[in-house]
Amino acid sequence: MTLIDGYLTGNRNRHAQGAAEGAGAGRRSEAFSALFDPTTFRHIERLGIGPGWRCWEVGAGGFSVVSWLAKRVGPTGRILATDTDISWQTSAARPPVEVRTHDVGADAPPGGGFDLVHARLVLARVPDRELALRSMIRALRPGGRLLIEEADPALQPLPCPDEHGPAQQLANRLRHALITQRGTELAYGRGLPRLLRAAGLRQVEADAYFPLTSPACAALETATIQQSRTAMTDAGLATDADITDHLANIASEPMDLAASPLISAWGRKA
Repeated sequence: MTLIDGYLTGNRNRHAQGAAEGAGAGRRSEAFSALFDPTTFRHIERLGIGPGWRCWEVGAGGFSVVSWLAKRVGPTGRILATDTDISWQTSAARPPVEVRTHDVGADAPPGGGFDLVHARLVLARVPDRELALRSMIRALRPGGRLLIEEADPALQPLPCPDEHGPAQQLANRLRHALITQRGTELAYGRGLPRLLRAAGLRQVEADAYFPLTSPACAALETATIQQSRTAMTDAGLATDADITDHLANIASEPMDLAASPLISAWGRKA
């Protein structure tokens, strides 16, 4: 098990997880896109993306960011989308998009001198994060931009910051039970600016986005709890009744559910 955004989940291979878990992973991916795509796109626009750019989308996991990038770079650009599992690719990619199986924490970086390398919710679950970061920087051309985005569950661990009733208290208790199982570094996101500077990048900046209430937050919480249900009960972290009550609360009453803050950090290769 690994811990991503403060919850337990299995690996990303949907064939191994089965149809039910694959559906849950798909719902989480849709929720992440709804929550974080606007922030990601805003940062990439600020970095100056335009026609002809060569971009590497690391750990793509789907087409929402890839499709947006392809529209910005146009037919003269190049988008390389990589992941360890590309089962999300349901049809052959067309220029300027290429999809390739690749492990950023183990494989040599692709060539091509990229103008932009972007990874969202990737590094915290890579065993050799230092190697992965070096690989992404090596793939940049001089002056190229790196944008890394990671959740920081420890920065705000409560799904219900406004804990005003029993439903909110139950939600927070279940989240606390999950984050005690530290499968990955929960505070990794806040260290990104320091890591990018240490890696030699210049003009390093960062910000944080904290979604507090939205339908996507509720969808993400529901999908997360549903997929984590067996792991939680088997580990004695929660009872099946607790989980049933929590899911019913989400479906039946307004809850100001929050997602973990997303830390975005960017810099330029010398």
